[in-house]
Amino acid sequence: MFKKALLAASAVLALAVNAGAADLKEFRVGILGGENQTDRLRNYACLQDHLKKEFGFEKVSLFPAADYDGVIQGLLGGTLDFAELGASGFANVYLKNPKAVTPILTTQQNDGSTGYYSIGLALKSSGIKDIKDAKGKKLGYADPDSTSGYLIPLTQIPKDTGAPNDKFFSATQFNGGHENNLLAVYDGKVDVAVDDSSGIGDFADGYTSGTFHKLVAKGKVDPSKLVEVWRSPLIPNGPLVVRNELGQEWQAKLAKFFTELPAKDAKCFSAIEGGDFKGYVPVTADNYKAIIDVRKQAIGG
Repeated sequence: MFKKALLAASAVLALAVNAGAADLKEFRVGILGGENQTDRLRNYACLQDHLKKEFGFEKVSLFPAADYDGVIQGLLGGTLDFAELGASGFANVYLKNPKAVTPILTTQQNDGSTGYYSIGLALKSSGIKDIKDAKGKKLGYADPDSTSGYLIPLTQIPKDTGAPNDKFFSATQFNGGHENNLLAVYDGKVDVAVDDSSGIGDFADGYTSGTFHKLVAKGKVDPSKLVEVWRSPLIPNGPLVVRNELGQEWQAKLAKFFTELPAKDAKCFSAIEGGDFKGYVPVTADNYKAIIDVRKQAIGG
């Protein structure tokens, strides 16, 4: 009798959750830190309008977190419904709760690739031409949950220098996101800064996507004053994720919506992704297994 009652209560709860997801009135979008808040909100305004029109939401709320962890905690705590994460950020969520979110899509570059690089940039005037030249210098990281701005440089630079970063460099420091990190090297506050980049195209344009590209496009940095001194192996582009409590129906709806967005509004797609991308392609958690394993070993859950 108790077992039947328990099963009945579980069924009612499941129906209530599904009904709540079906009648979603507010959709909450997390936006990673790393770029100033005004720019982030402006770039996402078009997405806000499209989501309202497509799904009839009464409200689409944008939450530009001060750092990556703000979005991660929002997804884990159920206060955000959707976000685009970096691979390491997703690994963080997955290691804490593998049932919290589902990856649905990732970006695809115009050359068909679905990966990017962590690059090390230094001032040309510094005389640093290779990462080995930076021994005893200061290294700038972006954010503790950034893939290209922390996890990959932390684990891959030592393969080129032969020593852990905290031993090879005189100091390492976080600079509050990719934009601040790149500006830190540009202003001489660190000697090398690691940044996310497509690594393809013209260096004079800051390549075709990534923070370097964005800052060159904004006129905030002059690429002729910088030099690339290090490049990582290829990193998988981060996923668009949906909170699992919304259910598979919403995951499918949102996957269809974002897949169609580049053709529907190329300008909006370019604004939210900030670079020269072709569109979105499907992914699953399996696409990020290597990053999950590296993060677990290097940082933990």
